[in-house]
Amino acid sequence: MKIHISGSSVDLQRAAKLTPQKRVIILTPTLFLLVLISLYLFLDSSLSLLRPPTAVIGHHGWLRSRFFGQREEPKKCDVFRGQWVPYPNATYYTNETCPMISDQQNCLKFGRPDTEYLRWRWRPDGCELPRFDALEFLDIVKGKSVAFVGDSVGRNQMQSLLCLLAGFSKPEDITLRYTTDAINFKRWFFSDYNFTLAAFWAPFLVKAANWPEDGGGGFTRTSLMSLHLDEPELSWASEIEGFDYVIVSAGQWFYRPMVFYENGRLIGCSSCGVENVTEISRFYGYRMAFRTTFRTLMDLKGYKGVTFLRTFSADHFENGPWNDGGNCIRTRPFEKGEVKLKMYDYEFYRTQVEEFGWAERESDRCTSRDRKNKGQKLRLLDTTEASLMRPDGHPNSLGHSLHKNASFNDCVHWCMPGPIDTWNEFLLQSMRPEEAPGFSFWRLR
Repeated sequence: MKIHISGSSVDLQRAAKLTPQKRVIILTPTLFLLVLISLYLFLDSSLSLLRPPTAVIGHHGWLRSRFFGQREEPKKCDVFRGQWVPYPNATYYTNETCPMISDQQNCLKFGRPDTEYLRWRWRPDGCELPRFDALEFLDIVKGKSVAFVGDSVGRNQMQSLLCLLAGFSKPEDITLRYTTDAINFKRWFFSDYNFTLAAFWAPFLVKAANWPEDGGGGFTRTSLMSLHLDEPELSWASEIEGFDYVIVSAGQWFYRPMVFYENGRLIGCSSCGVENVTEISRFYGYRMAFRTTFRTLMDLKGYKGVTFLRTFSADHFENGPWNDGGNCIRTRPFEKGEVKLKMYDYEFYRTQVEEFGWAERESDRCTSRDRKNKGQKLRLLDTTEASLMRPDGHPNSLGHSLHKNASFNDCVHWCMPGPIDTWNEFLLQSMRPEEAPGFSFWRLR
């Protein structure tokens, strides 16, 4: 019997006849190599537990390159593609531990009978999404500020983040120092971390008013809106420059009839029913709203923050439209592949992703040209797939608005606690200095 070691061989029968001292000398290299191999295998299995969970493909690459000279870069996991799996302890807070939950989303307070919707967590394909770590998040944002800009679903995500953090640092409501509208605009201050959390209500992102603009009245579910597609809504644009992280989003409001302006001139409308006004796709208005938003942020000389685009969140009305008996009474998530985006929802999603790509290219071009936006970063929070699979996560008939009579079921906003907390797991994963989640365009139409 022979053992081959690095091209040499040792005859074991001859070795058996040698003195103990000589056998030790001959076998020492063999034992040393066996110890080295065992140590390598131990380190490989141990260190794999310490690596970031998103770098799961090719995760041995860095170790092999160190020992054998092979270069194999770890690949990013797309945390936005996956499925919901049972998880008995998915909730981070309750309506009792977080008294700041709005009645509009406080499903437990108003007696939702089932609780199974609280026992699921998102599992990406091929890796794990870490649980939300409030202390890690607070360390990242220490001395900084986070703003959510968009409609009430964006504010819904801000309130989720508020509850996720409130159990570890007590927030102070400082809204009235900045505005008298304490419903649509919110600011919270975490003094332990010198951290500010804010929400700016701008459902169209751009300047919007009732049409005709001298007609008065507030926004309603069916009012005809005039949108100035090349002008940002000043409620956020005048305040955002000093923020370090900005999460922008918009969606359901673009289903209503709209009149579009550019350069102060009427250019057309979407489903407005006004004579002699050219019909223009609502997706054009949606595209230009995001383009104006990105351009505004890039043009702010003092803004050096990270901009996140949170993608479209579809509604889950069944058994009728939102204003004619539609409801959402399911109690379990959809399984992977069981549901697809509706055509219009897909177009909203596709438009967002395309504009995000435009913003990335424009940011790179501006940086190389005059470097005025040096330091800005763009990230995508693609919550669309995970949200679409959760028809069970809405208040339905349990939403109680503080300033309006609730006459319709709510299948747009999200119960708290609930699936929307996962959006902030995505957010934290994207804010980690060493992580930038992979992304693959989701073709669901």
